[in-house]
Amino acid sequence: MAAKRRKLSNPLALVVLTTLWQKPMHPYEIAQTLRRQGKDTSTRTNYGSLYTVMQNLEKHGFVEVTDVERHGNRPERTVYGITEAGREEMVHWLSDLMAVPVKEYPIFETALSLIGALPPDEVARLLGERVRALEVEVTGGRAVLEKLYESLPRLFVVEVEYHLHMLEAQMEWVRGFADEIREGSLPGVEGWRRFHETGELPPEFTQETK
Repeated sequence: MAAKRRKLSNPLALVVLTTLWQKPMHPYEIAQTLRRQGKDTSTRTNYGSLYTVMQNLEKHGFVEVTDVERHGNRPERTVYGITEAGREEMVHWLSDLMAVPVKEYPIFETALSLIGALPPDEVARLLGERVRALEVEVTGGRAVLEKLYESLPRLFVVEVEYHLHMLEAQMEWVRGFADEIREGSLPGVEGWRRFHETGELPPEFTQETK
């Protein structure tokens, strides 16, 4: 099952749709709501691009202007509401993201695919640094999660839980992999080490897969 190709692909557009699903808002109120509900930690949010996103959503008929607020000498604020087409897009888009796994390309995965270019002992040292950084991030994430629990039902912070569990899983794997390198139990580590000492690629590294 493949995810549908959408008219808009910026995840911020989906965030905006689900925020407007709560009630009509102007872009500044959307930004405030995202911060208050902790949603700015799960999506790369450039608040300056909110207006561009709103324009694209309006162009495709997913949102519409419902009001223009005027308060004293302050600039007018355009209030947007989600349309029926916007609700349908929101439901289908969100359903696809929940049900259909998509291959992503995190930069750490790219780095792991290229670690042979560094000496194994250096890789183990660098991975140790990563573990320490992840430990700090996990500790901070737990504190943030506990704070969110105080003001929001768990239903609305599950993405923070998921992120925290992914960090913990990564930390455990990285720590174990670094230990394998240090202990010499990783298959091929001696050939990897000799390559960096002599410049000669071990024969087992050049054999073609049959």
